[in-house]
Amino acid sequence: METFREIGARLSNWGRWGATDEKGTTNLITPAAVAAAARLVHDGRIFDLGIPFAADGPQLGNPRSNPVHLMRETGAGQDFASGFRYADDYIFMPLQSASQWDGLSHVYYDDRLYNGYPASAVGPGGAEKLAIDKQGKGIAGRGVLLDLARCQDVEWLERGQVITPADLDAALEAHRVRLGSGDIVLLRTGWRRMYTVTGDAHRFMDGEPGIGLECAEWLHDHDVAALCADNWAVEAVPAADETQKFAVHCVLIRDLGMTLGEMLDFEELAEDCAADGRYEFFFTAPPIKFAKAVGSPINPLAIK
Repeated sequence: METFREIGARLSNWGRWGATDEKGTTNLITPAAVAAAARLVHDGRIFDLGIPFAADGPQLGNPRSNPVHLMRETGAGQDFASGFRYADDYIFMPLQSASQWDGLSHVYYDDRLYNGYPASAVGPGGAEKLAIDKQGKGIAGRGVLLDLARCQDVEWLERGQVITPADLDAALEAHRVRLGSGDIVLLRTGWRRMYTVTGDAHRFMDGEPGIGLECAEWLHDHDVAALCADNWAVEAVPAADETQKFAVHCVLIRDLGMTLGEMLDFEELAEDCAADGRYEFFFTAPPIKFAKAVGSPINPLAIK
C-alpha cells in the first residue's frame, strides 16, 4: 500500500503553474470557466452556504474557540448636537472558526509547503508565502454538489465513514452531472445536519465522515479546482491508521495545492437540487484578504 508521501509525490502539482506559484489548483479556474459558470444562473436564486459566526457554534476551544462578539459602542451615552448616534463592534475569533478556507500555508510536512516553499515561510509574523490573500481575486466558478448522504438514503453518514472514489462516481451518475476542469466540488455528508438536529457540538467535533486518501487521485484526475464539505476537516476522522492522520490534508494542500472549504451548510441547496435535478450552479466564496493569514472566514453562495 502506498504511503501518503508516495501518493503526494506521484500526484504533485509542484511547478505545474511555475516555480513561484502561490495559488495552486485555483489556477484551473480560467476566465473562460468563470464565464461558462455564469451561464448556469437561470433565475437568480441565491443559496447561503455559510454557517453563523456565533458564540453558540460547534467549536469546543481545543484548538479553536467560537467567535466572541463585543460591542464597542451602542449609541448610549453619546452626545452629538445633531442627534447622530452610532454603533460599533469587535469580533475576536480564530479565522477558521466557522465556514472557512484552508489556505495553502495551513498544512505541510517534511519542512516543505506547497510548491517546495520552506516551512520557515510561516512564522510568528504570519505566512510570507502561500497566504490566503493570494486567493484575493476570489474563488468563483462552476460548483457541483455531490450529495453523498442522499445517494445513500441516510440523513447523515456515520462518524469515521470513508467516502471512496466509487461513492463520488455514483453520486455523479445519480445526479446526472459531469465534472470539468476547474470545477469546485461540494461534498454533502449530512454532518452539518447532524449538528443542527442534535445540537451536540461534542459529537460534531469528535469525528466525522469524509473522503479517504484514495479520493486524492480522483480529485487530481478530474482537475478539481477546490473542494468544500459540510464537516470540519473534509476527510474521515478518526483515521483508520494513526500514521495516516490528516493524510488527506497533507496530500491535497501540500502536494496538489488544493484550497479546502470546511463547515459549509448545504441543506437548503441540497433540497433544491433534488427538486429541480440541477446539481450545478455558479459558486462564489472569496476569502477576506487578511495579509499573511493561513485561512479565512467565508460566506459562500450558490446561485442558480
